[in-house]
Amino acid sequence: MEVNETITQVLKESRIIAVVGLSNNPERPSYRVASYLKSQGYRIVPVNPTITEALGEKSYPDLAAIPGPVDVVDVFRKAEDVPPIVEAAIVKGAKAVWLQEGVVNEAAAGRARAAGLLVVMDRCMLKEHSRLRREGRL
Repeated sequence: MEVNETITQVLKESRIIAVVGLSNNPERPSYRVASYLKSQGYRIVPVNPTITEALGEKSYPDLAAIPGPVDVVDVFRKAEDVPPIVEAAIVKGAKAVWLQEGVVNEAAAGRARAAGLLVVMDRCMLKEHSRLRREGRL
């Protein structure tokens, strides 16, 4: 599937986004992106063992601790931290893994695809959502 088709599918079909590495600091990119996505009607689930909440939502230490389903796992972590996150996303039953701008891990992306997950890598979810809205595709 072409990357723009994947991006469109993930943003249209996802409702619950687990944001791994979400900071409760409004100056951080993860906070700004998650805040925007929440304002667009997505349910945000913070995943960060160092905070108790972000954006008014309870934070979980890892994906396994989240009760209920997750549609997409949005990753704000270093590339070398991605493989165990992908494994946890597979176990959790997520439909997609989204690696934010600057986060590139081909091996982890390949593992996610092999497990049937959609993968978006090195793209900003806020920028892509905003672009698709401007284009009238969301």
